[in-house]
Amino acid sequence: MGHVVAIMKKQLKDTLKNKVVLLQVVLFPVLTWIMNSAVIMEDMPENFFVTLFATMYVGMAPLTSMAAIIAEEKETNTLRVLIFSNVKPHEYLLGVGIYVWAICMIGAGAICAAGRYDLQTGAVFLGILAVGILTSLLIGAAIGTGSRTQMMATSVTVPVMMAISFLPMLSMFNDTIAKIAKFTYSEQISRMLGQVGHLALTTEAICILCANILLAAALFAAAYKRCGLA
Repeated sequence: MGHVVAIMKKQLKDTLKNKVVLLQVVLFPVLTWIMNSAVIMEDMPENFFVTLFATMYVGMAPLTSMAAIIAEEKETNTLRVLIFSNVKPHEYLLGVGIYVWAICMIGAGAICAAGRYDLQTGAVFLGILAVGILTSLLIGAAIGTGSRTQMMATSVTVPVMMAISFLPMLSMFNDTIAKIAKFTYSEQISRMLGQVGHLALTTEAICILCANILLAAALFAAAYKRCGLA
């Protein structure tokens, strides 16, 4: 735990340098507040923009942040130096993961505040986002760990991020896409957020979320073994 805490403190000190993390954690809450307050259309679902941007935030911010941090520290050999300093790879990854998850949850709290939910509904909202952020973290960790350079990580991150983030929005307008998108965790997160005030979890939704988390963890484990850090 000492090594994990030390890695978290290191990342916290580097927060201002991590422009990717900082920008996305600030950008999505700001956009949510602006759009939710400024755009009012007839027959628009309540907190439509809160649900929309929260889903995009889950698919983008933790995934790109985790991949960027790990890929950068691999490329600069910082990770290798830490391992030679008796920091186990899983300790490093756990420290970075907790840091990114905590930072992303602060942004999630700001998005939740834009919806002006009551205490119970707000807690459910944050719980849903916490699961989505965890899944994205694992995918980002797999990409960052399996990439030799930051450029390689970015080339993989962008299409994956776009697919995860925009599928829920596209599924609103296309039934064929909706049938495919329902098997992704981002679509399930979007559906849950849409009914956050009267959430009723189905067996199908739980199974899809668990399958996505296990798949993300398997991808990370495979990348971890291939990169030669184990």
